[in-house]
Amino acid sequence: MSSDEDVAAVSRHSYFIGKKENIIQARRVVKSVGERDVLVIYHKGDFYAIDVRCYHSGGPLQEGDIEDFDGRTCLVCPWHKYKITLAEGEGLYQAVDPSVKPLKPTWCSKGIKQRVHTVTVSNEDVFLTLNNSPGPIDSDYYQTEKYRNTFLKEGQKKTK
Repeated sequence: MSSDEDVAAVSRHSYFIGKKENIIQARRVVKSVGERDVLVIYHKGDFYAIDVRCYHSGGPLQEGDIEDFDGRTCLVCPWHKYKITLAEGEGLYQAVDPSVKPLKPTWCSKGIKQRVHTVTVSNEDVFLTLNNSPGPIDSDYYQTEKYRNTFLKEGQKKTK
């Protein structure tokens, strides 16, 4: 892509997140973008963006570990250890077929559970484009005003 194409691409409903160098140093940045709270991650040379609250129970994904499962880079929710692929937002789990001996666990997908967003770098600036694909994704629940207000009130109680 030429630099003119880069600028045109990031100007379509994109939000400035920060300087590339600063995000690389921080590794993880949480930003409120539009009506969403988003976690931007730099991991092994790639940028990822994902809703900050886990689809399962609202766990703070910015505190989760990044691990590879079956060759797929995942964020592990710190509350209940749910595994979410960074690239697609798929929930992964291990299953066994009890009819096959010896039992051998295999990684399976629950489907897309966490909304992921697009990160673009242009002229050393990092931009985020929200994923506005139609239809609900499980993590959308934790982006609602009702939940966000509840979370803010609980956070204020803890800081008092």
